[in-house]
Amino acid sequence: MATDHQNPASKQQQPATSAFKLVIYEQENFQGRCHELTGPCNNLQEAGVEKVGSILVLCGPWVGYEQASCKGEQYVFEKGEYPRWDSWTNSRRSDTITAFRPIKVDSQEHKIVLYEKPSFAGKKIEIIDDDVPSFHAHGYQEKVSSVRVQSGTWVGYQYPGYRGYQYLFERGEYKDSTEFGAQIPQIQSVRRIRDMQWHQRGAFHPVN
Repeated sequence: MATDHQNPASKQQQPATSAFKLVIYEQENFQGRCHELTGPCNNLQEAGVEKVGSILVLCGPWVGYEQASCKGEQYVFEKGEYPRWDSWTNSRRSDTITAFRPIKVDSQEHKIVLYEKPSFAGKKIEIIDDDVPSFHAHGYQEKVSSVRVQSGTWVGYQYPGYRGYQYLFERGEYKDSTEFGAQIPQIQSVRRIRDMQWHQRGAFHPVN
């Protein structure tokens, strides 16, 4: 029930599917029909999934997409339980997930540089081996129009505190905001994506 897909923004090959496992439940709180994924799926409806109500990630990380063929709003999932929609996003633009693919995490080190203007111009903020819940607190108040990921895998957020739209950044270059799926060039927080190979828990847990 899975089909291959290569994200055009990614410069990497897809990871081996045996290292990934995700279970989709059609109702909240892990109720109703369930469907298991161990690799990319471009269209959940074609695979027999009517609705995504809750998600159990046994081996990850994964990224879900609002639209088929891995397009539209993005949702990052690490190892753990997601009993309802608001446990994986606080964005209210859509309540649909139509595609999934595994995320390759191939480095324990993390380095990302975010630029004010397209094509890596203007002011920049460089982050090494750290999670940054607020760019403003670090003195960066500009928009983000292009990104270079030198190592690691990251997720950027529209607002501080890891809120709003999510943008997946795998190793490579994103010359303008459309390449990472943003309608407006606004990112105000960023964090590393955790993987069981490098982090024992295999997940990120924000501190309230």
